[in-house]
Amino acid sequence: MRIAYFINQYPKVSHSFIRREILALERQGVEVQRMALRGWDAEVQDAEDATERDTTRYVLKDGLKGLLGPTWQVLRAQPRRFGQALWLALRLGLRADRPWPYHLVYLAEACQLLQWLQVAKADHVHAHFGTNSTEVVMLANVLGGPAYSFTVHGPEEFDKPQFLHMGEKVRRAAFVVAVSSYGRSQLFRWVAHEQWSKVKVVHCGLERSFHEVAPVAVPSAPRLLCVGRLCEQKGQLLLMEAARRLAAQSVAFELVLAGDGEMRGQIEALVTQHGLQQWVRITGWISSAQVREEILAARALVLPSFAEGLPVVIMEAMALRRPVLTTYVAGIPELVRPGENGWLFPAGAVDELVTAMADCLAQPVEVLQRMGDAACQRVLQRHDIDTEAARLADYFKAFA
Repeated sequence: MRIAYFINQYPKVSHSFIRREILALERQGVEVQRMALRGWDAEVQDAEDATERDTTRYVLKDGLKGLLGPTWQVLRAQPRRFGQALWLALRLGLRADRPWPYHLVYLAEACQLLQWLQVAKADHVHAHFGTNSTEVVMLANVLGGPAYSFTVHGPEEFDKPQFLHMGEKVRRAAFVVAVSSYGRSQLFRWVAHEQWSKVKVVHCGLERSFHEVAPVAVPSAPRLLCVGRLCEQKGQLLLMEAARRLAAQSVAFELVLAGDGEMRGQIEALVTQHGLQQWVRITGWISSAQVREEILAARALVLPSFAEGLPVVIMEAMALRRPVLTTYVAGIPELVRPGENGWLFPAGAVDELVTAMADCLAQPVEVLQRMGDAACQRVLQRHDIDTEAARLADYFKAFA
């Protein structure tokens, strides 16, 4: 069975869950061809990502002019199908997230993708994210390519489903994957009832290396860790206000922000403004192994997100026996149980964030260890990558 994976950018530091899924599918005996729009020049921290980069074909590696030949060849060979795809691309460009010229580029990308799929003899193509990557595989299908499916993560797809034409993408797909029950419910909102059976839940999963790591005791140091891209949706600006209040209350704590992003400068300015240099440290992008070490060196993970799908880093922290402090958004409450394996508080509520952080820092190590053990059991039950990949492989077999 030959499956092609198509992603906007691959590999990517924040997309390690896609790599895990691909490798797990291959362990299931599925042959996976990697294809992406971009990522050939991406800086990666992990050796596995470097290997994935070397085995991925990139549609835009030769620039837009590299798409002229494939587009002309498909037009000449299949003028009727090309006309149908062109009409669809123009229609998708109306009342869309991006203006119609982008959608013509997506059509040209689909022509290149179609040729690669035909050479690879792919039985099915799967995209991650319901944005432009899914539009490209949908257009390739109209041009005569194989059936397609896609995974919706959120929150972008849930923020603007009409402008991403989510209903059209689902209608034409063989099936659609949501990573949580919450994600499935959001897709139900934008598709006809007769399409609901297409929407399947397949969780993102963790490799056995996370499951089988020897337990490391919760440290006595009052350190909390936040992992993620430094951006508005992750809530780090609110976290800086919480840190300021804890410091003003003379609460002993350390806060590590592992990641980088467009809001790093603003966050660093707040650290300076509030005099938090001795309490807050920003690592920049680090490898998966380094993220693991930072998790193990912390008492708990704190993620005050405003919008999410279901963050993989929460699964990683729980697998490493660390409780989680995070918000009641999207699929998070399906995994984190307050008082059992973590703390949940309303998104955007700085008072509740401060209370949760102070409570976690005040807990005896033995209590945090019990919560961490419960967290590990919970994530093992729901997020084993081989179990989830086997479920996905069954869907491929059923619909390809």
